Amino acid sequence: MKKTILVFSLLIVALLLLFQFSKYAVVSSDLQVEYIMAFVAIISIGIGLFINKKTQKSLESPKDEVDFAKIGELGLSKREYEVLKEVALGLSNQEIAEKLFVSESTIKTHVSNLLVKLDAKRRTQAIQISKSLNII
Repeated sequence: MKKTILVFSLLIVALLLLFQFSKYAVVSSDLQVEYIMAFVAIISIGIGLFINKKTQKSLESPKDEVDFAKIGELGLSKREYEVLKEVALGLSNQEIAEKLFVSESTIKTHVSNLLVKLDAKRRTQAIQISKSLNII
């Protein structure tokens, strides 16, 4: 946090110095206003790109691989795992049934089995558990 405050303080001081320099240059008629504005714009774009690059580096997190061994330990069948992935996408039972070409009651059975095997009470809880187990 202290580093962020220091960086932004230095940026503000640099911009203030830049504006004072441009004010002096306009008063002394050494530079035209258009050149000063272009210089300030280029510096601002550079600062923005630098901050964006730093922010993107901190936001990137390595993707964890799916733990297929854990899927086997839980005893999930291939079809139950497919249903779990569709549930995680937020699809309803009917939408999952249409997508997997099975009846809605079959999907209800698979979801019920998933809840038992993951020891969850609701679909959302099953999704949270499966994410924590790194299986979706």
